[in-house]
This record gives sequence, C-alpha cells and structure tokens, in this order.
Amino acid sequence: MTGMLMDITPPQFHTVDGIEIAYRRRRGGEPGLVWLGGYRSDMLGTKAEWLDQWAASNGLAYLRHDYSGHGESRGEFRDGTISLWLEQTLAVFREFTSGPQIVIGSSMGGWIALRLIEELQKVGEGGRVAGLVLIAPAPDFTSELVEPQLTNKQRRQIAELGYMEEPSEYSPEPYIYTKKLLEDGRTNQVLKGVIQTDCPIHILQGMKDDDVPYRHALRLVDHLPVDDVTITLVRDGDHRLSRPQDLELLTRTVSSMVDRITHPKSRPPVQ
Repeated sequence: MTGMLMDITPPQFHTVDGIEIAYRRRRGGEPGLVWLGGYRSDMLGTKAEWLDQWAASNGLAYLRHDYSGHGESRGEFRDGTISLWLEQTLAVFREFTSGPQIVIGSSMGGWIALRLIEELQKVGEGGRVAGLVLIAPAPDFTSELVEPQLTNKQRRQIAELGYMEEPSEYSPEPYIYTKKLLEDGRTNQVLKGVIQTDCPIHILQGMKDDDVPYRHALRLVDHLPVDDVTITLVRDGDHRLSRPQDLELLTRTVSSMVDRITHPKSRPPVQ
C-alpha cells in the first residue's frame, strides 16, 4: 500500500451509559482487528486509517472507535477517565466483534488493551483476544509518566482548579490532565505485578520517543514473564511511529500475528 485515502464514510454510534460513542466497523474474516487509540487521538489517525486499508485488502474484520470526548464521539473530554474509556471499549468490543481478535493498542490504547483483557478474563472471555500488538504502550502513564513530572505550579492548579494544562506538540489544543483522571489512573494500574494475557504480544517502540520512553516498554516486558513477548525497538522512531517505514513495520507485525493465529505451529503430543 503506497497511497492512503481518508475514510469519508460517516461513523455509526453506539450508546454507552447515555454517551454516543462513534465507531467504524469493517466486516470480514477472522481474526478480526480492533484498534485502540491514544490519549487525545481519534480513529481517523494515520495508523488507524492505514490498518483499515490493510484489513480491507486482506479481507479481515476491523473495528475502531473514539473514546468519549475524542474525535467524533460525544461527551466532554474533561469528564474522561481510564475506567470510563475502558467501559466504552468493553461495550463496543462485545457488541461488534465475534471470534478471535487481535487488539492493536497505541500509547494509552496499550493500557486500555491490557485492562480490557483483565476484565474479559474476569468473566471467562479472555480467549477472545488472540493477540496483542502494542505501539509505544503507555500503561499507568498517569502515575508513572505524568505525575512525577508535575511542577509545584501544576500541582497547585490541579488542587485548586481540578485540572492542569500543558502544550501539545501534536495538536493546537493543550493536553488536559484532571484530578479525576489522575486518581482513577491509580485504580487501573497494571504495572504492579505479573500481567498474564495468555496470548502472544508484539511491542513496537521508538527509541527517540520523548513522550513514552522506551525504558517504559522494557519495564512492561518485565511484568509479562508468562506470555510470549516480542519487542521491536526502532532506533530512530518517535512516539507516533507513523512514517512510511513505521507503517510498513506495523502491517508486517500484524500480518505475522494473523498468520500465527490462523496457522498455529503443530505441537508434539504430550508424552
């Protein structure tokens, strides 16, 4: 795939606790692909669109949605928390997917993906996720990456106003971190013990990522001692990993995961 056409088809909406969540669904074969975007990202971003074209050309189902306060979904961004966005993700996942899925989580979407599996496992549905592809995953980013960097002025803003803002290099709109988001992030921490997803995981991480340092991805690997984990470090890659060579790496990675799920290696019989 050399060119890219922006998806101009309007989204559909699924109501979750009174909030209309925008989603786009491409029907196709298994395993399906599920895209989970990052903080302040939307489902029409470069990587999400690239994967849509790849899914179409390979006849695979593909589902993506915008969290509340993001993209085309309703709701206020400042009301968002990891718990709320996880609840919406669970609802969309259960409603619009069937059979095995490869969940592809970018940045905060990697955190949501890990929590999604935890919640599915609680009700015996963990097997629905057959593979994970995590791009610059940011589990626990509120407590591990944001809070330690807060200045005294920002801490006062959060205490007095309930939120703080900082400029974003990706958008004219500033990043907003609310007291509620930070507090809720602590209740959703995953880097607190062994994480067991029971599926293969491939992490793609840029080594020049200023937002989520590559050491954070290495720390995540340390918490995944049971699962089959591969990490690819892109020496000159940034947080976005959206250059042509990065997109090709992404689809090679997803393709390999699809092949692995579709054609599992035969195992010798147990003696």
